[in-house]
Parts: sequence; structure tokens; C-alpha cells
Amino acid sequence: MSNNAVVIIISAPSGTGKTSICRSIFRQFPDIRFSVSYTTRPPRSGEVDGRDYHFITEDMFREKIQNGEFAEWAENYGHLYGTSRLVIEEIRSRGEDLILDVEPRGARALKELYPDGVFVFVLPPDLEELKKRLQKRGAEDDEIRERRFQKAKDEIREVVWYDYIIVNDRLERAVEKLRAVYLAEKCRRERQRAVVDGFMKEA
Repeated sequence: MSNNAVVIIISAPSGTGKTSICRSIFRQFPDIRFSVSYTTRPPRSGEVDGRDYHFITEDMFREKIQNGEFAEWAENYGHLYGTSRLVIEEIRSRGEDLILDVEPRGARALKELYPDGVFVFVLPPDLEELKKRLQKRGAEDDEIRERRFQKAKDEIREVVWYDYIIVNDRLERAVEKLRAVYLAEKCRRERQRAVVDGFMKEA
């Protein structure tokens, strides 16, 4: 990447608690920016346009595809989801740190665009626990939950190319691990180039 900004791309199957982990990190580090994705699905109860997603029509979404506005996009359960290329570039140009919540297919596309990004995958303790968590989603019927579970198993196979793996067996512990990843990445020599150069000139 062209500056010292830390860009974390985080992926996880449904039901792993990824959203709760990210919200805790944002509370600890309010200066980290979050890239709000676009979607054609209707808002769920409690979701706010512009905070959780940008909710747009399918025609608007496909126009953005035609205009090359997405860094990545995918169809999921009949709805379209996409990450704005412009938003990422604007945040990076200001040197601000950024977290993107992207499924593995989209993360692969971002890996090509931003090879120096930090790719994090959140896992459940085991598949049985994941199934229990999905069953607690009362708004979804059994067929959708089973589809999510099968999709989750496919997504977990993608874990092999991610940089960091976090097992969410307990929320506080998972948050601490993501915090450690973020702070370690901030301290990378490549991101401390100005500090190092200053010492080298004085040495």
C-alpha cells in the first residue's frame, strides 16, 4: 500500500460473532474507519442506512458495477453486496486505518488489489457450536439456516490463505486477539519508515 495506513480485511461465516468483535474494536479505537458496503437486500430490524449498509436498488447496484465503482462485489442468497473502491481510496489517501467486512470471495479480489492488506479470518470454536449459533437466529427458517451452515463450511476452507486466524470461543478473548493484530501491524517496520529514517539520519 502506498502509505502507512493499516487496512484489515476481515472474513467469517455467518454466526461467528464477527460483527460484535468489530464493534468492540471500534469502541477501543474510534479513529479506525469502517467501509460500509452496498447491498440490494432490505434492511433488517435495527439496521440503519449508511451505518450498517448502504441500501440501494438492484438497478442502482448494477449501474455501479458497470461504472467500475466496486473493489469487489458478490451475490449472496439472491442479494448483491459490494465494497466501494472510491471509499477505500479516499480513506487510504488520508492515511487513516480501515476495516472491511468482506466474505472470502470478495476478500480474494481485494487481495489482488491490495496485496499488503491484513487478512483476518474469524472461526467458531467448532462446527457444532456454529450450528447452535445459527439456530438462534429466530427470524430465519430451517432451510435458510441449513444453507448458511453449508456455505459456512465452504467458506472455512478458504482460511488457508489468510494472514491471521482468530477463534471466537469467547468474545472478550477474540476482541483482544484482533486488537493485538492491529497493534502489531501498526508497529511494522514498513509503517514506521519515517521514524526509522529519522534515526538513520542522526546515527
